[in-house]
Amino acid sequence: MLAEVVSAAALVCLDPGHGTPPAIGAEREPIGPGSRVTKIKDGGGASGEAGVALAIARRTRTLLLRRGYRVAMTRTGATYRGGNIERAQFCNRRHAALMLRIHADGGASSAQHGISTLTPALHAGWTDDVYRPSRRAARLIQRRLVGATGARHLGVVERSDLTGFNWADVPVVLVESGFLSNPRERRLLHSPVYQQRVARGLLGGVAAFHPLDD
Repeated sequence: MLAEVVSAAALVCLDPGHGTPPAIGAEREPIGPGSRVTKIKDGGGASGEAGVALAIARRTRTLLLRRGYRVAMTRTGATYRGGNIERAQFCNRRHAALMLRIHADGGASSAQHGISTLTPALHAGWTDDVYRPSRRAARLIQRRLVGATGARHLGVVERSDLTGFNWADVPVVLVESGFLSNPRERRLLHSPVYQQRVARGLLGGVAAFHPLDD
């Protein structure tokens, strides 16, 4: 379900990843406007990722609202029936100051751990209008996240293959808040205390990227 909370300041669009029912998630959509390359709308993510992403998004929404931001969320419940194009267009229509996509990672090795922030690669006609502000937002958010959580710093990563980036007309980043395939980080990511730390890091990054007096 798409939902938003209306107030009077800059709008942050939170996109908790995944949650699409399998039958719908298996459908495909173009990776970018006019592209013949397609991707599955929702691959499902790591085990438990949809719930963790939503929990962090809800905590982040609360902090942002308290600070005075407007907040819109692409989903507020456990399921989502659209694809990544629809998520991006939801934020585009609202002229968001930032689309903040919240995810958690999974790896082939349980030893992998840490936080990274993904940002669009430069692609003429797709991301050239959001490339620079998105990269600046990613750097600020990554720095605040690592500071708030003490997690391993995996850096800012440019991605050209993410549909939700290539269809966005507003600055956009995707946070990989830890590895659910790592036993320690899985426990942390399911912990309300740690989720709150992640949310505080996200708030700090948003506030550094788009102060309320801008």
